[in-house]
Amino acid sequence: MIFRKSIAENDHIMNERLGIGESFDVGVRKLNVFGKDVYIYYLTGLVDNLYIIDILRELMDTESRMRRAEHPFQSVKNHLAHIQVEETESIDHAITQVLSGLICVVVDGEANSLIVDVRSYPGRGPEEPDTERVVRGSRDGYTENIIFNTGLTRRRIRDERLRQEIMQVGVRSKTDVCLCYIEGIVDPKLVDIIKKELKAINIDGLTMSDKVVEEYIVKQGINPFPLVRYTERPDVAATHILEGHIVLIIDTSPSVVITPATLFHHVQHAEEYRQAAAVGTFLRWMRFVGILFSLLIVPFWLLLATHQELLPPALDFVGVEENNNIPIAVQIVFAEAGIELLRMAAIHTPSPLATALGLVAALLIGEMAIDVGYFTTEVILYVALGSIGMFATPSYELGVALRMSRYLIILAVALFGPVGFVVSLFLLLISLIRLSPLAKPYLWPFLPFDPPAMYQILVRTSVPSVRWRPSIVHPVDKIKQSPKSE
Repeated sequence: MIFRKSIAENDHIMNERLGIGESFDVGVRKLNVFGKDVYIYYLTGLVDNLYIIDILRELMDTESRMRRAEHPFQSVKNHLAHIQVEETESIDHAITQVLSGLICVVVDGEANSLIVDVRSYPGRGPEEPDTERVVRGSRDGYTENIIFNTGLTRRRIRDERLRQEIMQVGVRSKTDVCLCYIEGIVDPKLVDIIKKELKAINIDGLTMSDKVVEEYIVKQGINPFPLVRYTERPDVAATHILEGHIVLIIDTSPSVVITPATLFHHVQHAEEYRQAAAVGTFLRWMRFVGILFSLLIVPFWLLLATHQELLPPALDFVGVEENNNIPIAVQIVFAEAGIELLRMAAIHTPSPLATALGLVAALLIGEMAIDVGYFTTEVILYVALGSIGMFATPSYELGVALRMSRYLIILAVALFGPVGFVVSLFLLLISLIRLSPLAKPYLWPFLPFDPPAMYQILVRTSVPSVRWRPSIVHPVDKIKQSPKSE
């Protein structure tokens, strides 16, 4: 639908479509400038009133000086005191922009309208993300404001080839989604695939923003493992963009989506790159050990405790010293469920009470459960150790997936013993091998094996020694930095 030359017809359409008079936050300001009626449509709450007042004052002052203009529409456009003014003939586009926080200026007798960007989205300031804290490094983080987030990205990459393409997704919500990538580095086929998937999303709205986009792009299904990486740190996002990844910034979400991503992207942390290479390698290995420890310690101890014949004489102390009426496997399942419930309760508990909740759980529930005889000391010990290792996982999504996998391995060991332990681990490995989001192998560079890339996963190499971008993203420009000239 396009604008008519009659402003009365245009006003009728805009009133009907925008619900002016019914919705209190949608309004219209009517002026007479240069002998022509000028209507300005706006949405309170998403606009900066000071900008609109400046525009109105400029138009009124100009009209008082010159009552007539040879080309009223062009004169109005020239006197809109703003840097972003767009001309459009589409009513649908104008309505979408008004609902996004811009204003629409309609002049009588003209079949075009003017769109002026005066957005001022409500939101908080850039704070350090709670889940990605570092000892040293920047303290700013993404917010729920997409305009602010694109600025944080642009501040770190001042390359004229950085592209930040925006589109609206959602039939009713029309949520802004921004694709960030560097032209000349990113694989053009990957960009086309992402755009095609975004345009194919046909849903009322992105109420859960980034998660909905992820499920449409990578076809998550029932798989619990994260197929994209989330981050709230602009430095992490900028690093991946320079490597050839695509970053999706979704309005109303403080987390951005990094794609493509493999399993090993989820076990890296910004702290490793804020310290010396040797220290970063140490931190990385400690994190690897913690993740594997958390996944295997409980089911492996359950296997040894229930099958003492597997223990060598030097490890005959492993097991349960006191007999209990409740089977060990049932104790572990209930203990794991209890810790998960406590974690969920801590999230929903106000911060001043969270410490008290932890003390109650540790001192009262755990100790009393052992004294009463519901749990043995060894069960509480190993379940607690497994939980500590799980909290060392940088990615929350990966931590939840590993907890689910640990449950399945525990059940397999409880039901089938050693065979269940081996088979469950084999099935877990096979399921990870089969994953290939956006046609990228999930276990790269382990499978398929890429020795140089695997070395960089295991060892945090110094930045001057990294010459090549990761081959998993198929970058157009493969060289990250040239060697020093002699």
